[in-house]
Amino acid sequence: MAQLRITEIFYSLQGESNTVGWPTVFVRLTGCPLRCHYCDTTYAFKGGEWLDQSNVLAQVAAYQPQYVTVTGGEPLAQEACLELLTGLCDAGYKVSLETSGAMTLASVDPRVVNVMDLKTPASGEVTKNLWSNIELLKSSDQVKFVICNEADYRWACEQVKRWQITERCEVLFSPALGLQDATELAEWILRDRLSVRFQIQLHKYLWGDVSGK
Repeated sequence: MAQLRITEIFYSLQGESNTVGWPTVFVRLTGCPLRCHYCDTTYAFKGGEWLDQSNVLAQVAAYQPQYVTVTGGEPLAQEACLELLTGLCDAGYKVSLETSGAMTLASVDPRVVNVMDLKTPASGEVTKNLWSNIELLKSSDQVKFVICNEADYRWACEQVKRWQITERCEVLFSPALGLQDATELAEWILRDRLSVRFQIQLHKYLWGDVSGK
């Protein structure tokens, strides 16, 4: 059975996406090929522990969850992530994948909800966006833009329109903590009558910038 390098497995409230607030098990895989300026999980770039998939599934099952989120780092950087996602779906969980959008979604189990970032210019990794992923999005998927400033906001609006993303799936606009004022972003969305979901990172308001939450 496949092995995966795991940074942490923990139980918390989902802090983002359209399942925000739901008790969820998070499986954080180690490693990421991107270096976004605002990254809040740099501790997942290296280290971790090699675990058999059966061990990962057993740890998840111990929490008796409905929802499981596979995150990183960039989880798709590990080939075995695909098998893990299928194993979690087969176990009956509602499974989401948090991915940078820099790696193809082509082989992800169709039962998985993809929560895909599109990296803005201020992230420092806009050139890593794999635009072909947009064609692979399902109606159950979500595209997230982390907004660092007004230029990012304007850029995100342009991409939503250019690729007609709101016609494919739900779009999330999130302020980068400490960089973009949340109220200001909310007001821009209202002013421009956007069909997007505003979100903040719930877990940071509850527990601060703490890993394992």
